[in-house]
Amino acid sequence: MAVIVVATAIPVPEYRGEVIAAFEAAIEKVHESEGGCLLYALHETQDGKLVMIEKYESGEAFAAHVKGDGLAALIVALKDKLTGPMDVQMLAPHSAGSASKGAL
Repeated sequence: MAVIVVATAIPVPEYRGEVIAAFEAAIEKVHESEGGCLLYALHETQDGKLVMIEKYESGEAFAAHVKGDGLAALIVALKDKLTGPMDVQMLAPHSAGSASKGAL
């Protein structure tokens, strides 16, 4: 079963550019090296929160991501640049309707 993760980060205003650059570097690394990662995409809310939407093909693929170089480098790069800890939520799908539209 796929694993969906939504991680929200709020940058300290003066580090916003560095935080976005750190996420972009992690995205490139994850896309290149983690075959079990189906989606790893940065989005931004109107009030400046950064939201990573992630999808892994399995629990094993997610476990590999947690141990991977991309996430490790991101954690180091974000140190002291966020207003608080990231809010990381793992989601379980409740699909309905069409299979392609009812779940990520």
